[in-house]
Amino acid sequence: MGFIFWSKELAMRTKIFELCKSPTAQCWLLSHAGTRITWRGGESALQSQVASWCWCWDLGASALMASVTQQQIQKFHKDGFLVLEQFFSAEECDSMRSQIQRIVAEMEVPPHCRTAFSTREEEQLQQQGSSDYFLTSGDKIRFFFEKGVLDEKGNFLIPKEKSVSKIGHALHAHDPVFKQITHSPKVQELGRKLGLERPVVVQSMYIFKQPGIGGEVTPHQDASFLHTEPLGRILGFWIALEDATQENGCLWFIPGSHTNGITRRMVRAASGASTCVEFVGSEPAYDDKQFIPLPIRKGGLILIHGEVVHKSELNSSESSRHAFTFHVMEAKGTTWSKENWLQPTPELPFPSLYT
Repeated sequence: MGFIFWSKELAMRTKIFELCKSPTAQCWLLSHAGTRITWRGGESALQSQVASWCWCWDLGASALMASVTQQQIQKFHKDGFLVLEQFFSAEECDSMRSQIQRIVAEMEVPPHCRTAFSTREEEQLQQQGSSDYFLTSGDKIRFFFEKGVLDEKGNFLIPKEKSVSKIGHALHAHDPVFKQITHSPKVQELGRKLGLERPVVVQSMYIFKQPGIGGEVTPHQDASFLHTEPLGRILGFWIALEDATQENGCLWFIPGSHTNGITRRMVRAASGASTCVEFVGSEPAYDDKQFIPLPIRKGGLILIHGEVVHKSELNSSESSRHAFTFHVMEAKGTTWSKENWLQPTPELPFPSLYT
């Protein structure tokens, strides 16, 4: 039954319930399981409406967790992906969007460090592959831009808030809002239901998919960039902060493609090479008819197996498609490749998902 709350007015009960769905409230409630609490005054937004109210929280975490069935877990293992609608609340999504607005407003990137983000191999090597700014971003919060928004000197051709393609790769470690979402009780519970014993967070990204210019993401497998021995140890969490549609660039997947291994890797280049990274092997040509679209509503979560083939198209609509995504690795019995572009550092070892 979760928590039992009391209030004289139905409207007040609704406000209390919404408050209890926030990540902060969840963590607080979990730490006070089985306790009867009286809150006098409450949040400033509630003070004028209620003098006192109370609830009793019992039966631990289960009522706050989004329900995931064994059938859904089996479907994930079969397809290599799983859609969980309404996993996060609208308030949680809005808090991430508000926080990213503050981060972008304070963004300072020297012109010589401003690079366009692309997933086309030649462009990727030319832009990120030749940039120490990218290679050393694994333990930092750094900014990458859409193609065509910078002049030859790195100056913005459009407002900077409309030019950002993604922010990566350590929001989960350095920003309190994204850290709270990444380690939220329901994410941890989902990890346990999936059988993860020692999951660690290896990276995170905020993806903007800007209206009209949000670039395509070519077909790929995450394990090509985040390689482990053995394979099958990488899992992506992709959170829709706005409705993702075919018009604004939702994800597309090839069901079952996670069972065929990988044919391409991005690795750190040898010392003295012309680029910091290079590709080994090649991505096969995929039949577009194999892909299926996965539109998802705001607050939905897509679980992504590290070897499933997926992509997204150019956003040619007038609507953005914001998403927050992070990847975890099952660390038990797993070796993280020292050839990966992303490496843990003394300042930021990969943190445990479980807190």
